Amino acid sequence: MSKTYHGSCVCGAVKFEADIDFSKGTGRCNCTICRKLRFWGVLIKPAEFRLLSEADEAELTTDYIFRTPDAHQLFCKTCGVHAYHRGDIPQIGGAFVSVNVACLDDIEHEELAKVQIRYADGLNDNWWNEPKEKAYL
Repeated sequence: MSKTYHGSCVCGAVKFEADIDFSKGTGRCNCTICRKLRFWGVLIKPAEFRLLSEADEAELTTDYIFRTPDAHQLFCKTCGVHAYHRGDIPQIGGAFVSVNVACLDDIEHEELAKVQIRYADGLNDNWWNEPKEKAYL
């Protein structure tokens, strides 16, 4: 069941709300960018994501495209936090927003502790399988 959560970057310039169903799980990946960012994402459809900031997305964020033009690693121009990413990859269901779970402001620690995490071996382009080592993710 979806619940509406509110989130933001560290400086508060990027503010959003998202309808998230955590029963579908979340993901962590060992690819270079996810590993270095420590990105913990939950995939939702674009219609389930609403930017609440007064400025528009292009004014607030910078778009870093890593390895594929199908995924956009947006980050705050002020504080550098990756609050969410956007993409459109047919193999995972088309257009998506990947919300950084760590940027959710109104989720309880107890709820976070229960969230299922799926690990992906993106480093070896073996996305559908877990990496051999995942404890560091």
